[in-house]
Amino acid sequence: MTILIDQPDYFGSDVEAKTVVANETELVLDGGFVKPQANSFGHTFRDYAAESERQEGVENFYRKNHIYQSFDFVKKMREEYGKLNRVEMSIWECCELLNEVVDESDPDLDEPQIEHLLQTAEAIRKDYPNEDWLHLTGLIHDLGKVLLLPSFGGLPQWAVVGDTYPVGCRFDESIVHHKYFKENPDYNNSAYNTRYGIYSEKCGLNNVMMSWGHDDYMYLVAKENKTTLPSAAMFIIRYHSFYALHREGAYKHLMNDEDVENLKWLHIFK
Repeated sequence: MTILIDQPDYFGSDVEAKTVVANETELVLDGGFVKPQANSFGHTFRDYAAESERQEGVENFYRKNHIYQSFDFVKKMREEYGKLNRVEMSIWECCELLNEVVDESDPDLDEPQIEHLLQTAEAIRKDYPNEDWLHLTGLIHDLGKVLLLPSFGGLPQWAVVGDTYPVGCRFDESIVHHKYFKENPDYNNSAYNTRYGIYSEKCGLNNVMMSWGHDDYMYLVAKENKTTLPSAAMFIIRYHSFYALHREGAYKHLMNDEDVENLKWLHIFK
């Protein structure tokens, strides 16, 4: 894996670059295109309404995320991190690094990331033994969270983890803690605050700029290293944190036919 550039200076002074254990969602698959309601640890998915000690920190995370993730910020991050010019390592070396990471955006879980990766891949292998590309996708989908580590730039949590969403068009109200977008510079920008913004109907999600984070970074790593993974795998890697789409059904007006087909696989994955 070839990655990393110098730490950019786009971050507010109140943002701390903490390393914290990433855990998205674990699945128990049943052989169909079904969105499960609980992960393999027995927890519900990213329940932001449930009472927990993590809720206050999670809300503060999303306040920063929604304020700073503007179109200009995302464009600069993609340009800089798209160079992939600092680090090379094996997939397994990268997996082991993630044991040093905790995801501040997840209100539910804090299991070691390497457990999550292996259990995700194994759960998929059990239910889809002939889809080896999907097993690999499960193993690598969260590897972009190494961006939290000092050797990869030590980016702040809000620039690496959390739910993702399009920038360059209106922030959908289904996005968690939507109220904090009011402080985002794009919120009142007439070029970016309409239903389509800078995009057009059925333009395809590949032509949509997503908020910056580990999903888009790992997508760039795989793409620029000429991965042989199929389109569905790249879709899963890039959009597995796009909960407004695959959980709430928002932004479907931007999807093309290929996106619609790939979304079936993402529903299996999540």
